[in-house]
Amino acid sequence: MMHIHRYYDVDIVNGPGTRCTLFVAGCEHQCRGCYNQSTWRLDSGVPFTLAMEEQLIADLKDRRIPRQGLSLSGGDPLHPHNVPHIRRLVKRVRRECPDKDIWLWTGYQLAELSAAQREVIAEIDVLIDGRFIEAEKDARLLWRGSRNQKIWYLRQPQGEHTDQHSAASDAQQGYPQRASRECPVQHQ
Repeated sequence: MMHIHRYYDVDIVNGPGTRCTLFVAGCEHQCRGCYNQSTWRLDSGVPFTLAMEEQLIADLKDRRIPRQGLSLSGGDPLHPHNVPHIRRLVKRVRRECPDKDIWLWTGYQLAELSAAQREVIAEIDVLIDGRFIEAEKDARLLWRGSRNQKIWYLRQPQGEHTDQHSAASDAQQGYPQRASRECPVQHQ
């Protein structure tokens, strides 16, 4: 069972627009200067129950407070223990809330992801990858805490058409590319 530390049903900090944000437990990276050290242990926090998942889905569908999407952070959603749980969750969100985007923060780099982790990535819209490096901390960065972290736009917003390959297809072929545009808020 996956554990979580916090769930925000209304969040305006961890991604664009109003969002639902889930902070999971478990992180192998344990970066020096991490602002969320309490999430490192897999057994910390509380179990993520089916009732919590149902509430998250209901919140994403709530028309009284429209949410743009789901943000997954931690800890690390791509910790090997979390991967099957996160994969199931993002597939469900994609199926039941197809108009919502999914953002995910991980300490792993896109190029080093396992096949199981890539299955999760195939279901999300935006990936922010890379360990937090205290020496590269920059409060002016958008959605990131240190300069080494990259933002990957893996899916085109509906209605946008381009002749360029998506980062997801390039990464699956072994050719990751750095995101070419940034978003307007910081995240560490």
